[in-house]
Amino acid sequence: MRISQQPALILHSRPYRETSLLLEVFSREHGRIGLVARGIRRERSRMPRGLLQPLQPLLLDWVARGELGTLAGAEAASRPFALGGEGLLAAMYVNELVLRLTPRGDPAPSAFDAYATCLDRLAGEDLAWTLRRFERDFLAEIGYAMVLAHDSDGEAIEEGSDYAYDPDAGPRPWHAGSPFVRVAGAALLALQADVAPPAAGLNQLRRLARAVIRHLAGGELKAWALAVRTRG
Repeated sequence: MRISQQPALILHSRPYRETSLLLEVFSREHGRIGLVARGIRRERSRMPRGLLQPLQPLLLDWVARGELGTLAGAEAASRPFALGGEGLLAAMYVNELVLRLTPRGDPAPSAFDAYATCLDRLAGEDLAWTLRRFERDFLAEIGYAMVLAHDSDGEAIEEGSDYAYDPDAGPRPWHAGSPFVRVAGAALLALQADVAPPAAGLNQLRRLARAVIRHLAGGELKAWALAVRTRG
């Protein structure tokens, strides 16, 4: 089956055999896919290798054959996302998160839109709040929505209370000795309302997101070791 003009972004690439690349691609209508870019590393490749980079919005053509498809065409859909420094580190984290939590071949158009929106926001908005919004939206779109409005017993979250966030059950009333991340009700409600909390609340939400993602991914993300003020 041939797929044409599919909006996509490259998450990761690595050499494949002598002249090719193996691409992990997040596409809007077909989810995450693996593609072989045959002969792209030859000096006179018919497709420009420089185009096949992360942060470059693309329109891709490929032929689907089993687990790995074959890239048949690529063109820029728009300018690359202009990121550097901490913004680039944040984008590396976002790419790894998508790569770790999305199975191949599972269409997720809304998750793709959340991903593209996040990359766009990283170029000019507060990095920490942008990442928290992305984690909230992306996890919800792939079926792992964080529970923000009520606790594990169904009671409404109280702004002045603290909670222990169980990745399997959501917020529980906080008590000393709890093994879960402690987070203020005000921070949970701020994330639910899409209103950036103060710095202390953002730090709590970062720890909360890490705990949930660590649980879902089965371990640490490599990008966390590179984070500076982005707190990815």
